[in-house]
Amino acid sequence: MANFVKAGVTGDFQDGTKKKVMVEGQEIMLARVGGKYYATYDRCPHMGGDLAAGVLEGMIVTCPRHGSQFDIRDGTVIRWLKGSGFSAAALKVTKPKQPLKTYPVKIDGDAIMIEI
Repeated sequence: MANFVKAGVTGDFQDGTKKKVMVEGQEIMLARVGGKYYATYDRCPHMGGDLAAGVLEGMIVTCPRHGSQFDIRDGTVIRWLKGSGFSAAALKVTKPKQPLKTYPVKIDGDAIMIEI
């Protein structure tokens, strides 16, 4: 059964912006792109980088720690780590590619509701 909880207010976001919020003890990144709202887990599945501190370009968020990139619509991995060479190869082997957790979003009046 869906349990939607309030995560934010639509008036707090301009298009192309994001921020971290706490929802039921979980760090969530909320973003508004193209007039729609998206919610993902705020921590990168690679090494726990703070995605709200990363760069959002269109639908792609880049982790500030190692440059992993994810599509905020569905969590698809666009790039798993930035760079090449031995260190990058070793990190890719020790921590295999994982999608970013996303949450269904609905708008109720001016409330941004996410399903937890």
